Amino acid sequence: MSQPQRKTEQVNPVSTGIDTWPDAQVLGALLDGQVHAVLALKPALPALARAADAVATRLRGGGTLYYAGAGTSVRIAVQDGTELPATYGIPEAQLGYLIAGGKDAIFETLADKEDSAIDGAAAAQPCGPADVLIAVAASGRTPYTIAAAEMARTKGCFVISVVNVAGSALGKLADVEVVLDTGPEVIAGSTRMGAGTAQKAALNLISTLACIKLGGVHDGMMVAMRAENEKLKERAAVIVSDIAGVSLADARGALADAHEIKPAILLCAGAKSLADANALLSGTKGNLRLALAQLHKKT
Repeated sequence: MSQPQRKTEQVNPVSTGIDTWPDAQVLGALLDGQVHAVLALKPALPALARAADAVATRLRGGGTLYYAGAGTSVRIAVQDGTELPATYGIPEAQLGYLIAGGKDAIFETLADKEDSAIDGAAAAQPCGPADVLIAVAASGRTPYTIAAAEMARTKGCFVISVVNVAGSALGKLADVEVVLDTGPEVIAGSTRMGAGTAQKAALNLISTLACIKLGGVHDGMMVAMRAENEKLKERAAVIVSDIAGVSLADARGALADAHEIKPAILLCAGAKSLADANALLSGTKGNLRLALAQLHKKT
């Protein structure tokens, strides 16, 4: 008896005849599929919150956030992780990537590599009790990703799964299972579409909430951002100016002294020295709002 077809592989009846439709109708159907995919995150919000809390806790403790997967799933995961240092100041040393096929698979189609459970288990060897692994697979049954998650768990690592079907092997392995029930794709099996869109949104939500918890955001502004080009230097000056209520010139001057947004804000808000600003941030574990409150009490 053949196994039931995976939900992500099923033919979607709304697509019957799609290759004969006018362009606008095709695009409308594809767009509807994307909207449906994003809406699949709503039931998953509680699980996403638990996942973000686990990520924040382990990063705060000095652990590593690992991402694991194959194909589209891991490309999306790598995009999420590699943007965290510049956006929220997460050290590169606290980020790791378990990629079926290695770095070459980010640019090449090495589809057979996802079948290697041996490679997945080997890639997860560095995972430990202080760490967290986000394992991503639309079907929830990719051998490489399952083996990586299994090995990570044996090492004491906290495991989060992001899958697009309920009751999957990968989901059952996880401490937190995030199910994004996107259903059949408009183009059957093309999980770079709906499933991939939902995965990207889910990973963005997890990492953004985690970084908010870690003090990377104040009133919707990125206060742990790395200002490493002219555009970002000007954005940093605007952030300092807005939060501290000073001129852009004063904000630029403080940034020249502090080299980072949070201590620059505290300098503009009345901290006596850079050392005092950094001490306030150290005492509040990087929480700018608490540091400003303490500074205002002193002054």
